[in-house]
This record gives sequence, structure tokens and C-alpha cells, in this order.
Amino acid sequence: MSKLSPKVKKLYYSIGEVSELTGLKAYVLRYWETEFSQLKPPKNRAGNRTYRQKDIDVIMHVKNLLYNEKYTIDGARSVLKGGKNKSKLSDAETANEKQKIIVKKIRDNLETILSIISK
Repeated sequence: MSKLSPKVKKLYYSIGEVSELTGLKAYVLRYWETEFSQLKPPKNRAGNRTYRQKDIDVIMHVKNLLYNEKYTIDGARSVLKGGKNKSKLSDAETANEKQKIIVKKIRDNLETILSIISK
């Protein structure tokens, strides 16, 4: 997950600015506030949400979990709370698992070819 840094550094961002930065609709951000306890941006006197950089980082982490790693909301919630984190596997471990799957498919295909030849 890469940290998203806006062009202009500010202490607080509006929901529209965060929506533009993250590529998410404002209603998605408001919904995620109800689902993830880590995402609670304070509101100013007018009642508008004021997001800080740490809020934007949490949003990007959630977006990565939901959209890229295909977690459910419950799964992403447990990852954020420190539960079992599948995304902590190193790239080498992930590549190793993919290689095992490819080797198994090749082995199965070779066994099929061998059985056809031996008939």
C-alpha cells in the first residue's frame, strides 16, 4: 500500500477533497465510517467532516483490502483490528504459492498425456 500525498499539504481536508484524492465517492467514505471504527474523522463547527492525513491513509488501506485484495468488509475489519492478515505474506511467499499451483497443473497435464500415450 502506498501512502497518498496530495499536492498541497494541509492539516485538514474536506470530504470532497478526500473523495477526489482517493477516487472514491463521498457516500462510500461516509458508509465506511459506519463500518470501520478506525475511520472517525472529526467534524468542525459547521458539522463538516475534517479528514487528516492519517484518515486518508486508513481509507487507502481499506480501499486496497476491499478492491485489490478482494476482502469482504468483515475480513477487512478484522485485518484492521489486527486479526489474521493475509496481506502480510511476503512477495516471495506469494510467488512460491503461485509456482506450486503452476507445477501441479503441469504435472497433472503430463500425467494425462502419459496415460493417453500408454493406451
